[in-house]
Amino acid sequence: MKAKRGKVLPSNNCSWRFAKRESFSKAFNWHYHPEYEICLTLNSIGSKHIGDHVSHYEKPHLVLIGSDLPHSWQAKAIDSITPQTIYVIQIPVVWLTDLVKNNPELAILENILKLSLRGIEFSAQTTIAATTICEAMNSADSFDQYILLIKLLNLMVKDNNKKILASSFYTFENKTDISVDKLDKVIKHIYQHFTQTLNADELASLAYMSTNHFHRFFKQRTDQTLTQFINQLRIGKACKLLINSKIHISAISDQCGFRNISNFNRRFQIMKSCTPKEFRKSIHQPSPL
Repeated sequence: MKAKRGKVLPSNNCSWRFAKRESFSKAFNWHYHPEYEICLTLNSIGSKHIGDHVSHYEKPHLVLIGSDLPHSWQAKAIDSITPQTIYVIQIPVVWLTDLVKNNPELAILENILKLSLRGIEFSAQTTIAATTICEAMNSADSFDQYILLIKLLNLMVKDNNKKILASSFYTFENKTDISVDKLDKVIKHIYQHFTQTLNADELASLAYMSTNHFHRFFKQRTDQTLTQFINQLRIGKACKLLINSKIHISAISDQCGFRNISNFNRRFQIMKSCTPKEFRKSIHQPSPL
């Protein structure tokens, strides 16, 4: 699916946008925008898609998304009584860059903003503290919201347990590499055909490389082997089918490109630390927070 470019409008009397959204479900909407985005998700269960990262979640989580990084959530409220709550903060790149440049005190933000080009997920402890900040921000005036935003950014910088999400292929710097066109062509082919049998020799020919060279090239550029990359896409698609359909697990295995159910179960267990059956059960019978 081609990501759609989003349009972000600042909140009234602000240089950036703050919003609180509540709903019982969130449809998949693959999109990107030039602004940085901080997203705090509460009382929600589903999957998040950030660059080439796909993962299931069922607990509150806090994510920082960099400029032009495609992303989406596909989720629902954990129960039928309380809607899921999503706090979204979207910050123009030029505004924040100038703020950091002109204020030496904010230089500590430079590294985390660079890492955000791959998406960052923060620890449970930071998420709890961020929830308090966002709740206060929701009822604050624009000046107090600004103070709270700096406090939130400082909190995220100091999280030593934050996790980088997308592979290095999605970093902006790699877009200037002359060989990225070759990788773009291969990645596009994989995305179009990952549910089918993919041959390394065929992919190598698309990049005009020998198979051995291609394997080294792919691992260097994506931080994953070809098999790992393809299996990640397949398991991501399987998760979406397990969440949003009642299709039999063996049929999902076939639809996602696995040759047999045993291989599917094994790969799923490795990536998700549970079987497909256990994953589906956790979706339809979630435990309380």
